[in-house]
Amino acid sequence: MDAMDKAAGISPNDALFTARRFRPEFVQGGEECRLSVLQPANDQGLAPNLRVALARRMAALNDDPVLMADYDVQLAQLGPTEPLLALARGETDLNEPLATIVRHVDLITLTPKKAEANHIALLAAAGLNNPQIVALSE
Repeated sequence: MDAMDKAAGISPNDALFTARRFRPEFVQGGEECRLSVLQPANDQGLAPNLRVALARRMAALNDDPVLMADYDVQLAQLGPTEPLLALARGETDLNEPLATIVRHVDLITLTPKKAEANHIALLAAAGLNNPQIVALSE
């Protein structure tokens, strides 16, 4: 089972699980894409524990308890700091640059159509460089 199966709540006994496997390149490609965001070869200075904490936060914003539990396990294995645990729990009273990062992540998770150039400028003002901003927006 991959993350998409878990998110969709399907099991190996379900017809949809079998149907997805008719195109294994899509299943594999989806998982490779997910891993490239969470565990890229070059993390651009956005550490794996930050990436997983953000993924956990996004799963919570999308009310996905299965993915939240999966990311909780992953995050625990990465030795998160208390600020990252707070970020993952959905807290907003965070120090910079985490406060700006979570505002951006919340925006693009919940209302991506409202994202504007000035939101990118806020990330840059918080100290993120262009590759970090692109990686964060993925």
